[in-house]
Amino acid sequence: MVHDQRSALSTYISGLLSAGQLVFTSEQAEQALGVGRGAFLDAAERLQRRNALIKPRQGFYVAVPPQFASWGAPPPSWYIDELMRHEQQSYYVGLLKAAELHGATHQAVMEFQVVAPKRMPKIRAGRNLIVFYYRKDIPTVEAGIEDRKTDTGRMKISSPALTALDLLRYPQAAGGIDNVATVLTDLGEKIDPSQLAALSDAAERPVVQRLGHLLERLGHADRIEPMHEALTARGAAPWTELDRRETRDPDFTPAPQEHDDRWRVVVRRTPEVDE
Repeated sequence: MVHDQRSALSTYISGLLSAGQLVFTSEQAEQALGVGRGAFLDAAERLQRRNALIKPRQGFYVAVPPQFASWGAPPPSWYIDELMRHEQQSYYVGLLKAAELHGATHQAVMEFQVVAPKRMPKIRAGRNLIVFYYRKDIPTVEAGIEDRKTDTGRMKISSPALTALDLLRYPQAAGGIDNVATVLTDLGEKIDPSQLAALSDAAERPVVQRLGHLLERLGHADRIEPMHEALTARGAAPWTELDRRETRDPDFTPAPQEHDDRWRVVVRRTPEVDE
């Protein structure tokens, strides 16, 4: 009987894949197969052990196409949109992953980074790690969220302008100031100046100051004048550190190398850019 249930679920999944569909809920499968919750869970667990199925969230399943069996899961881009609809959360793929999607590919991105208005635990899906970063004010940056076509549908990603701001807003996700500077060397030329200025109003002033300093240092001064005007309109900005980690331990804080009066940024170490 168990073998029959597992076989029925395998057939159901094969039918989904043939129709170009990867995801389903436990309720959908139970209804289609005419089985109870316990029988479905038993069959699903066996298929998970065979790397034919993953369960990123309770009640939400993703079929693993044969070509991704060795990876244990298809790429998160194939199902992230449906996963977030299942979670009833707005979202966008952002940070280093969005930068990679926009062509800033100096380094392989180890995480599939998602920004959402709810604190959510990370997901290990085969070889992939989906990591969520919290942002409560997603509606304020709607203008910087783009639709991107994927192999199985669509997903939302941050624009180059929003990605650049987020790299300074979430330094723990960006791999440090050197990595941010490296990414911005490629990403900077893709930034829309007017959109950057508009989105900067929703960002903390130190984030805007650091980004403005870096883009100017990296040769993208043509992208930042509207943002500087928007920053100035918010009133006098206090001085901020380019890299706050440099000042964590007063005994080891290096002396400033530079004071950027235009952006009011203190630079204690010049960022190193990977070629």
